Amino acid sequence: MIKVLSAQQTKQLDQYTIEYESVASIDLMERACRAFVDWFVQHYRQNKKIGIVCGTGSNGGDGLGIARLLVENHYHVKVWIVRGEVKESPDFKINFERAKVSRVALNEISLPSDRGLFGGCDILIDALFGSGLSRPLEGIYAQAIRCFNEANAIKIAVDIPSGLMADQPSKGGIVQAHRTISFQLPKLAFFFPENSQYVGEWNLVDIGLSKQFLKEVDVNHFFVTKSAVKKIIKPRSIFSHKGNYGHVLLIAGSYGKMGACILSTRAAVRSGVGLLTLHVPKSGNTILQTAVPEAMCTNDSNENYFSSLPENLSYDSIGIGPGLGQHPDTVKALEKLLKHQKLMVMDADALNIISSNRHLLQLIPQGSILTPHPKEFERLVGTWGNDFERLEKQKTLSAQLNSIIVLKGAYTSIATPQGHVYFNSTGNPGMATGGSGDVLTGILTGLLAQGYTSTEAAILGVYLHGLAGDLAANTLGMNSLIASDLIDFLPQAFKNLS
Repeated sequence: MIKVLSAQQTKQLDQYTIEYESVASIDLMERACRAFVDWFVQHYRQNKKIGIVCGTGSNGGDGLGIARLLVENHYHVKVWIVRGEVKESPDFKINFERAKVSRVALNEISLPSDRGLFGGCDILIDALFGSGLSRPLEGIYAQAIRCFNEANAIKIAVDIPSGLMADQPSKGGIVQAHRTISFQLPKLAFFFPENSQYVGEWNLVDIGLSKQFLKEVDVNHFFVTKSAVKKIIKPRSIFSHKGNYGHVLLIAGSYGKMGACILSTRAAVRSGVGLLTLHVPKSGNTILQTAVPEAMCTNDSNENYFSSLPENLSYDSIGIGPGLGQHPDTVKALEKLLKHQKLMVMDADALNIISSNRHLLQLIPQGSILTPHPKEFERLVGTWGNDFERLEKQKTLSAQLNSIIVLKGAYTSIATPQGHVYFNSTGNPGMATGGSGDVLTGILTGLLAQGYTSTEAAILGVYLHGLAGDLAANTLGMNSLIASDLIDFLPQAFKNLS
């Protein structure tokens, strides 16, 4: 896992590296500049005209160092230094003198300028302010950002877009970058939809910050990595049999929505579960027995919707919700099921029913996994003013229910009752298609039945779901993906982690 630090912890990490690893601050800055430039020269050719907009603090020092190194790599570089109320940092002063010696073209801005200030540049690099910013940018800085954003150029932010705060809501002028090159670690702000217009696509570059500090520092937020997920997967014994890998019950589907049940069922089977039983309306029996011969079926007493529990509930996990419908009899049946306190994955209409019948919240079995998309989550917790507030609501709900809350979307976030949040690193916009959530429900329910903890199942299942989507997109193209493709590529996703 990659730890996601607060702005204050990021500052402490820099200071710890300087103090305990015998590296001068200016030399650490040089590492950062070289890491940025190494990335840059791999992506952009020397015939591009580069503009770098610098502040007078540490981020501005980064910008000056980057300018000098790009000039040494034979790029055409022009620098603008924005002079406001921020005093020059010591490292800025050193890199300013180095830039002059290297004959970098330096320009200064101390008064509001016209809108065409940064015209003529193919690429603009933002080095005004770094992750330590704690207040909105105003005055000459806001004016410079307006000019920056209006320029017709590729825009790249150094570490974090200027004006964007790393771990709290942002206001005022904010750079709108196409790409952000972050030093060592991602910022919490990178994972939120409201900030995508500022961050763009982001990449990490290693600048050699202290591994010891990173090992010891306590954080609540993590970015899921492939290596961490590989450690979760349980090996299989050559003497194992289907009884060793759990028995799932899926309660899903209603008249006209049996497709959701099929998707969840196929995904659960592909997750590696030993046995799977479906509980479906009578009208769905033939459909399911034909579509998924690997699954067993029990029939509801009703022809068209879920209205009664199966006689036996001795399953290792239960998944409920896809295509379920919200008939009054379904509401009553769900309440009866919840009272049995069986470990379950809840999605779609199961969540919508609970949102409309708030007394059911207290019946949700501890350790369950809830998988709302943003609108379903809003029905559960109410509206929010910004994505940081949304994250706090997610943590609060997880703690209240003592269950895992999986909020679906880009960087799907997984909140645990302990206050930890894991942001997923796989998946793509092609997965924004009907049925993708049903597939996830099946995967998670299957993993739970196999003996994974709720947290392990959520992290592994969400990662596999997104990885299958990435593999499918690489083969089929992102714009034409359907939910069934995710199931078809799930075996490759498992193989990728082996």
